[in-house]
Parts: sequence; C-alpha cells; structure tokens
Amino acid sequence: MSNYFYVSPEQLIKDRAEFAQKGIARGRSMVGAIYDAGVLLIAENPSASLNKISEIYDRIAFAGAGRYNEFDRLREAGIRWADGTGFTYSREDVDARALANYYAQHLGDMFTEGQKPLEVEILVAQLGSKIRPTKLYRVAYEGTISDEPFFAVLGGDAETIRARFAAHEERIHPLKETLKNAVDALAGPERTIATADLEVGILEDRGTRRTFMRLSDNEVSELLS
Repeated sequence: MSNYFYVSPEQLIKDRAEFAQKGIARGRSMVGAIYDAGVLLIAENPSASLNKISEIYDRIAFAGAGRYNEFDRLREAGIRWADGTGFTYSREDVDARALANYYAQHLGDMFTEGQKPLEVEILVAQLGSKIRPTKLYRVAYEGTISDEPFFAVLGGDAETIRARFAAHEERIHPLKETLKNAVDALAGPERTIATADLEVGILEDRGTRRTFMRLSDNEVSELLS
C-alpha cells in the first residue's frame, strides 16, 4: 500500500513561490521606464539573437525576465492573442491592460495548478494615444498585476536596481537622460556594462502605425555619450 505525505496548502504555496523567485533571480535584470516622448525598455543581455524585449502590437511592447524559453512562449501567445483580438474586433480594441490580464490568468493557473510555476516576470508596455494613456504593467510569476506609474524593474537584483533608479526618476526625463539613469542603475557603482551587452527598445510615435523600434549599438552609444 502506498504512503502519501501530507503537505499543507500554505507550505505548498510557499515552496512554489521560493522556487519561482530563485529562478527569476538567476537572470539578468531589465528596466522599463516612461520618458517624455514614449517608453524605454532596456535589458542587460549579451545575446544578439535571444531577445528579452519585443513588439507585441502597434503600440504595445513586451519584456521578460527569468527563464527564457518560458517567457518567450508567453510572448508568442501574446502576439496571437493581440492579432486575434484586432482581427475579430478592431485594432483599437487591443490594449495593454487586457493583455496583462491574459498573462496574469495563465501565470496564476500555472502557479496554483501546474506541475511547477513559471520562473518568469513580464512587463507589458503601452504607448499612449488619444483614447488610452501610456502604461506599464508588471506581471509577477504568481499572476499578480502591478500598474507601475513611472518605471518597473524585473529579474535579478530588482530591489537594489529599483532603489538606484528611483533616486534619479523623481520626474519624467528625455530619452537620453532616462537611458543613462537606467544603465547606471543596472550596472551599479562598481562595474560598467558594455553597449554590446545592452538590449534597448523604445515605443515612440513617429507618425506611423507601428511605434516599436529596437536601438542599435551605435544609437545607444550616441545617446550615452
């Protein structure tokens, strides 16, 4: 006859949370911040092909921290959701809050019912328009959504980086200053991050439907100079 070991629900939830937090902490951090003309997304990422920052829809971008294969599947699912919603209704009906809710439901279900929780945190960024404001939504591994007013930090040593960045971000700055503050916060006082190890994307209205743009190393270097 098999023996079954009882684990209290409280202990089970605690163990799952610790497991997810450890996985996320092993990854490098990223910062999302609102600047005077749009949204900046920046991550420490030495890989040139495994992107942490991507476009989801016309005015919506995605960033992930933690286990790459898990948040990349979420990115692909978000693109399918956005395309399906835009095709069924209209492009204006696709908004970041609904997408964040979609992600939160999936992460919450995996945290409570899956074989293991997903070791990811994600950020959904929306560039404002005439009908919607600029928004940053951070979705945690257990499905909690946070509406971040000015900036968000994901992965790695998030609390320390958040404290460094908050010291400079008492108000909204231009892109050049916001980028410099974000890089300084990611690097800390004891090291520097090479431009080639930075992945940078922005959401900015340039008079076209699509607003996402990935900055090259040369463009980042010029802004940091």
